[in-house]
Parts: sequence; structure tokens; C-alpha cells
Amino acid sequence: MKPRIIIGFIPLLDAASLLIAADKGFAAREGIDLELVREVSWSNIRDRLAIGHYDAAHLLAPMAIAATLGLSHVRTPLIAAMNLAANGNAITVSPTLHARLQEKATGDLADPAVSARALREIIRDGERRGEEPLTFGMTFPFSTHNYQLRYWMAEGGVDPDRDLRLVVVPPPYMVENIAKEQLDGFCVGAPWNAVAADAGVGVILHPGRAIVHPAPEKTLALRAAFAERDPQLVQALIRACLAAAEFVKAPENRAEVAALLARPDRVGVEAEILHRTLDGRLSANTQSEIPDYLIFGDRLSGRPDPAQAAWLYAQMRRWEQAAPSQEQAAQARRAFNPGCFDAATGAVAPPPSPITAFAGPDFDSDKVEEYVSAFATR
Repeated sequence: MKPRIIIGFIPLLDAASLLIAADKGFAAREGIDLELVREVSWSNIRDRLAIGHYDAAHLLAPMAIAATLGLSHVRTPLIAAMNLAANGNAITVSPTLHARLQEKATGDLADPAVSARALREIIRDGERRGEEPLTFGMTFPFSTHNYQLRYWMAEGGVDPDRDLRLVVVPPPYMVENIAKEQLDGFCVGAPWNAVAADAGVGVILHPGRAIVHPAPEKTLALRAAFAERDPQLVQALIRACLAAAEFVKAPENRAEVAALLARPDRVGVEAEILHRTLDGRLSANTQSEIPDYLIFGDRLSGRPDPAQAAWLYAQMRRWEQAAPSQEQAAQARRAFNPGCFDAATGAVAPPPSPITAFAGPDFDSDKVEEYVSAFATR
């Protein structure tokens, strides 16, 4: 009898490696009975992972750190065993806000620095007129979406905690909320930006990689106790996901992948939109592709690295989600444990590409507090 692993996932394109590992038999070939459970919110996945309903999860990379540190929730030691994906997010705004940004822009609106300054002017005008503040959606406080929005806004002189509202909205509900004018913009993963654009209720302002690149996005997170109990099983799961990722990345397989993910029990979005997004095209009106819009974890990029965890922890520190603590910083780095990944692949991948942003100080993973302080003194 094959060992069974129960994994929760959110209907997003960056869950493709897990979904295809189950649906194309890669997990079965590794001797795994893989059960995938579709969830609607990250808090549901967090809670069910914490109490043991799930052995593992398709999880926001910062969430694995926050759970391990016990930030804003019960402490649940997790291991980020594999990077399922990097990048893949985008900032989308309502057509009304986009038109206002165009009016205020003093330069190319495709430049995040230009759009952020335009946003600041819109906010200042609203304050003078006594208008309600703008509302932006992000998927979870401990998410790259939150950090990308904040990074972008702050570089334009916008205080995201005082000048507007940042609210949590589960990914599948972003489009409905912007359509009902309950949101002025949002940052979410694929394919929901493309869905909003195709429906005419949103305009994609910036791909996430224009703000931070490569941004650690989703991880294959396992309860530490589960990983320690059966490391061979974890390695088999990683190998299955790596094989699935190679299948997903092959251009000749994209139509089949899109059709599988379009099922209601998977992502549940039209196959054409999924296929287009896999190509890096977020709009039906363009043939141009965004390089590295969404990077699926392979034998190089899939390796979790403590330096990536340090960058995410630095964002938590910058936005005061975590207090200064050398011990917590060390625990955050240990959460991105490459041990099982290296054992599964039989090799040690080279260090990942440095994480860079469109503006601001360079990041040194050994100098987190200096990096955080640099923002305060600018």
C-alpha cells in the first residue's frame, strides 16, 4: 500500500507542480498516494496544517517562516522543503484608478517609481477633498503580495499603514471585489490578474517581477515532525514535484497542463487564460511575453536557500511584523532547509540569484538589521 500524503492548495497557477504531480502520475511513480485538497484562503491552510489535517501545503513562502516563529498565530514548526515557484504576482488596479494614475504620471507609467509617485499625488488630492482612502487587496499579511505592494507604495512616498487601506482577500475573490468597486487595486498571483483584465474590471499595472525579482513566492511546506519522521518520503515527494515542474515548463505540454488545471477541482479558470499565462502573456491583447513572469521550481531554482528566508524575514522586520531578534532571524533561515532537496536530487545547487528590487538598498542576507535601518534613514 502506497503511503498517503494529504496536501492543501489554493487555486493558483503556481500550484501546478503539485497538481500535475498528482494528475499525471509523477507522485504515483514515486510510490506516493497524493491527495490534494482545494482551499479558498491561506488562513484555512495554515490552521489545518497546524492541527495536522494536512501533512504538507502549497504555502506562501513568508507564511512558512511566520508559522515557525509563531507570529500572529500558534507556533507550528515547518520546513520549506522546496521552492514551488518564484514571481507570478502582479499589481492590478481598477480602470478608474488607472486613468487617474495616467493623469498624474510624470513619466512612463510602466516604471514603478513613476506610478508610485502618481499614487501619492492621488492620495494627497483625496485627503484635501475629504475622500475615503483607497483600498488595496493582498492575500495575507505574511505574503510576498503584501511586501511587493508595500515596497512599491513606500518608494513613492506612500505610507501603506496610514495613507490607504490594505485588506486581506482570498485570491479567488479578488476579481469579484474589484468588479464591485470594493477594491481599487490588488496584488495577487496568476491567473487572477489576467482574469480581471479579460473581464474588463482591472488593468495590470506591474508584474511582480518589476518590483522584486526573483521573489520567493510559494513553497512546499511540511510539518517539521512529518519531515523528520519520514525523510525518504519527503524526498520522493520532492522528486515527483521536480518531474512535474519539468513537464509544466515544456512548451509542448502547455495546452494539456492548462486543460488539466482548468478543472473545477483544480484552478477552475478557462484553459485559454491559463495557457496564455504559462506563456508569460497576461493580456489577451498582446503577443509580448514577460520574461520570468512565473518561475516554476526546478533542480536549480527549486532549492530553498536560507538567504531567501533572510530576505523575507527582513520584510517582516521592516513592517514591524517581527521584533529585532538574532534568534528569530536564525530560526527563519533554518526554516528554508535544503537538506531534503539536496538528498532528493543528489547534488547541491549553486546559490540562488540575488533578490533585487526596483529601488532601495541592496540586500545582504548577513546584515538584515542594517538593511532594515537603511529604509528608516532614507
